[in-house]
Amino acid sequence: MTQMITPQPGIMEIALYQGGAAHVAGHDNALKLSSNENPFGPSEAALQAYRRAGFDLHRYPSADHAELRTAIADIYGFEADRIICGAGSDEIIAFLCQAYAGPGTEVIHTEHGFAMYRISALAAGATPVEVRERERVTDIDAILAACSDKTRLVFIANPNNPTGTMIGAPELARLADKLPAQALLVLDGAYAEYVDGYDGGAALVKSRENIVMTRTFSKIYGLGGLRVGWGYGPAAVIDVLNRVRGPFNVSNAALAAAEAAVRDVAYTDYCRAENARLRGWMADALAEIGVPSDVSCANFILARFASQQEAEACDMHLQSQGLIVRRVAGYKLPTCLRITVGDESGCRRVVHAVRQFKGA
Repeated sequence: MTQMITPQPGIMEIALYQGGAAHVAGHDNALKLSSNENPFGPSEAALQAYRRAGFDLHRYPSADHAELRTAIADIYGFEADRIICGAGSDEIIAFLCQAYAGPGTEVIHTEHGFAMYRISALAAGATPVEVRERERVTDIDAILAACSDKTRLVFIANPNNPTGTMIGAPELARLADKLPAQALLVLDGAYAEYVDGYDGGAALVKSRENIVMTRTFSKIYGLGGLRVGWGYGPAAVIDVLNRVRGPFNVSNAALAAAEAAVRDVAYTDYCRAENARLRGWMADALAEIGVPSDVSCANFILARFASQQEAEACDMHLQSQGLIVRRVAGYKLPTCLRITVGDESGCRRVVHAVRQFKGA
């Protein structure tokens, strides 16, 4: 008798993740502005640490990530034993769903939120619950209205991807204080370093037992190719996550480069300042030719067009000029294009190409 081999419920509901395109036909050196990468790359200190790590490729990496956790704690003023490291913050998100969600439970995310929240919830057998935003901004009251006795996790990216918008600490505190007792609030701070003076929600984590913050080295630190991220939360939660974490989940090279990167504060400050300068210039220049965007707090802008047809036509024109940006119809934003803030030359090329398209 033939037995049908089937995956767990929810797995086949997951659409394959589509990353930002990296190539365009007819352009060998296209400028990629589709994945929110740091146009300046990693710091020289991180590159040197990565090269040195090449001499120890035959060694297993640290199982407790002590050196990297200590570096993060030193720079941010955290307790090292409340930090967990992962293969990108995506893995921390997956750990949270694996450990706290499951069949019969619900995971809340916002309508324009990062795709991995839904994917990780389904992979754990939980039911993802999508909550509306208000003018592309997280709506705390809508999230609270969606909570139930089945809610286990609430994911908020702040700043959000792909909108670039964010909400303040008082609203986050109000949400945490009103969540059901069995629910965890997860603050995804992938873009937190781009906001001057913002702690990513760390102060809220320190003062409450129901909040976890996730961060990544893929954005401002320029280490997307190494896949390393981290989380900070209550000691009891971090203990749970470490029980499902593989002992060697982050490579030697990633750990070494990330430690050097987080300690190179001057380079991080430089990247933040340049991003803010160029982001403001590009947003203003596009607005002047009829392409508005919300105020972005990240390293991209969400350019809005009159229709999906116009957005797609503009994207095709940009591709013809060797410029790759991101269509975001999959994030329920079909009339928009997400454009990474590149270096000065890249930003000027984008504005020039859009001006050509608009006939301005």
